[in-house]
Formats: sequence, C-alpha cells, structure tokens
Amino acid sequence: NESSEIMWMLNAAFDEIGALAGDYSPEALMPEIDAINEKVYHNVNNGVYKAGFATDQIVYEEEVQNVFKTLDELEELLAKQAYLVGDQITEADWRLFTTLIRFDSVYYGHFKCNIRNLTDYPNLWRYTKELYNYPGVAETVDFKHIKEHYYRSHKTINPNGIVPFGPELDLNI
Repeated sequence: NESSEIMWMLNAAFDEIGALAGDYSPEALMPEIDAINEKVYHNVNNGVYKAGFATDQIVYEEEVQNVFKTLDELEELLAKQAYLVGDQITEADWRLFTTLIRFDSVYYGHFKCNIRNLTDYPNLWRYTKELYNYPGVAETVDFKHIKEHYYRSHKTINPNGIVPFGPELDLNI
C-alpha cells in the first residue's frame, strides 16, 4: 500500500488504544486535502527524490526548481494560515512534515536540494517545529538514524558513505 492509503486506514484506528484522538482526514476537507497532497507529493515529497537521483543536469535543474517553487508557495500559504488546509492539522500536514523534518539534514546536501535551507523559510520552519513538538512526534524522529540511512544507502550519490556531522537544528518552540 502507498503511504497515503496506510494513513487513511490508520486515521482513527488507534484512538481506542491510547493514540491522540482526531480525524486528520475530515470528509468536508477532503477536496482541499487531496489537492494539496497532490501538489506536495509530486513537487516536494517525491520532488526531492527526483532531484536527488537525477542523472541529467537539465532534469535535476527542473526538479530542484519545482521543489523550491512549491516550498515558496507553501511559505506564502502558511503566512496566512496555521496549517495547509486552514486552522486544523490534517493528513496533508503530516505528509509534508515527513519531508520537511529531513530537509536540512538530508535533502539539502545529499539530494542537492540546496537553493535554500528550510530554516530560511520563517513560516515553514515555524510550522515544522510546531509539528515536531506535537505530543508524541519528537520521540519518533531520530536524526542519527535518518542521516545514517540516507547517506549510507545511496552508493551512487555518496559512494564513500560519509555521513555529515551537522547541521545542528534547534527545533524548540
């Protein structure tokens, strides 16, 4: 199953065993959620991979510009509202978060998505820190593991498996 399908299956499945209750895919918001998910998936979530694994300069430049064009649009959107689809956290936010939390540590350097750091976007950075500090989330993010995985598993783009020491990120809010 694709990750979005797994999210839908688990949307409220764990409420009875102690997970934070909540409907992250409310029916009334699904058209907006689906629209933002489509853009985010193709241009950010998968966009970093399309840039990072490009084997042609023209393809790389097109894909990396798509990543940053979309990040610029999301920065503007988050200047006007707290979350991607208004005033409540939805699955769209969690789907974007998984890429944003890895951005400066992995995608910026390893996948050459280095036009700007995520920390250069005040609204996206605030939003990322807020989601990271959401109850139960920070404990699931292991930067050492994330960096070890990416930098050691892609021998075509990092043949020596060197894992960078930084960056040092302050995710406190």
